[in-house]
Amino acid sequence: MAPAGSLTLESSAFREGALIPQQYTCDGEDVSPPLAWTGAPQGTASYALIMDDPDAPSGTWDHWLVWNLKGSALAEGARDGVSGSNSWGTPGWRGPCPPSGTHRYVFRLLALDAALDLLPGTRKEALLAAAKGHVLAEARLVGRYARG
Repeated sequence: MAPAGSLTLESSAFREGALIPQQYTCDGEDVSPPLAWTGAPQGTASYALIMDDPDAPSGTWDHWLVWNLKGSALAEGARDGVSGSNSWGTPGWRGPCPPSGTHRYVFRLLALDAALDLLPGTRKEALLAAAKGHVLAEARLVGRYARG
C-alpha cells in the first residue's frame, strides 16, 4: 500500500484528456471501459467510483455510481460492487451521450477506510454523504466525447 495522495486511475481504452472510444458510449455498445488503479493508501477497505458529465446543459449529469469495490481493476462491462442510480434513475453504466459539442467525462475513484452501508439505487448525494470522513485518497481520470 502506498501513502495517501499517490492513488492513480487509468484506462487501457483511453488516456487522460483523450477521446473515449465510441464502444463505451450511447453510439456504441454502451459498456463501461476497463479501469485500473494503483497506489491505494494504507487502511483502504473499499473503493467508490463516480463518473459524471460536468458539461451537461442542465448541470452535472451522473452516468455511473458504484461502491464497495475491491481489488485494483474493473474489466470492460464490469458489474462489480453495488450500483447506485444515475441521472436517468437507473442503476449501472450509461455511457457518454452529449446532446451537442464535446463534453468531459470525469471518473472519480475514492479509496475508503470502510465499506459503505447503502442500498442499491442510492443517488450520488447520499453516496458522497456516506463517504464523508472515510475518504483516504481520490484519483481522477477525464475523457472527452462528442457525437457525430
